[in-house]
Amino acid sequence: MPELPEVETARAAIERAALNRTIADVDDRDTYVCRPHSPGEIRDALVGRRLTAAHRRGKSMWVTTSRSGPALGLHLGMAGRIFITGPDGTVVEGGDRLRGASSGKPEWNRFTITFESGAVLRLFDKRRLSRARLDPDVDALGPDAGEVGLAEFRERMTRGTAPVKARLLDQAVLAGVGNLLADQTLWQARLDPRRRVDTLDDDEVGTLHEALRSATRAAIRQGGVHTGEVIAHRGKGGHCPRCGAEMTRATVGGRTTWWCPVEQG
Repeated sequence: MPELPEVETARAAIERAALNRTIADVDDRDTYVCRPHSPGEIRDALVGRRLTAAHRRGKSMWVTTSRSGPALGLHLGMAGRIFITGPDGTVVEGGDRLRGASSGKPEWNRFTITFESGAVLRLFDKRRLSRARLDPDVDALGPDAGEVGLAEFRERMTRGTAPVKARLLDQAVLAGVGNLLADQTLWQARLDPRRRVDTLDDDEVGTLHEALRSATRAAIRQGGVHTGEVIAHRGKGGHCPRCGAEMTRATVGGRTTWWCPVEQG
């Protein structure tokens, strides 16, 4: 599932290749992906406008439009990817890590913007769990996990008695952390994912904050959360890449969780 780093690659692709082009047409006929809008509603709101800036908070992404138009929210769901094909056929893409996606079935293009220049932006999603909607509400989200400062991070993370992994996954606390990024972060911080947040001391919270920033930035730079050092070892027979201990598995915060019992015990 796309997490903050994958969504950032999609946002960057839009920023790089789709801004300041006049919209000539919009295919918004997929009533499930474009809910609650009826077919033609998003098209009518966007045709003739330009996309002016691409934004992201956590896993949520939206694009502002010219002439005080509505924002266009694009959510990648479980497996969405953005493709932008230029007038010369060059492709800029970002989002979920897929192979051969650009040659998939045409019906997997769930939402499409065609620009006057001939460029095309496609929201590609084989699983049909992505969303396109006008003026998305992001107010319920916490601050972006990759940008939150230490003081606010400490205040938000140490409330209550939840396991630290569950708190990392709570999008109202921090926006953007998914299952893999949480495991990578906790492994870097050498913290047990089951540890209650009210037992973390100031040094441990500071270490966790730094690990989250480091893991997030590395994943963005390297192309996704799957590139994290511990991720390939999250499975039966996996071993900690630092000490070699066999990884432990349990369910924490409703999600399958892997950690090193020696270094995160």
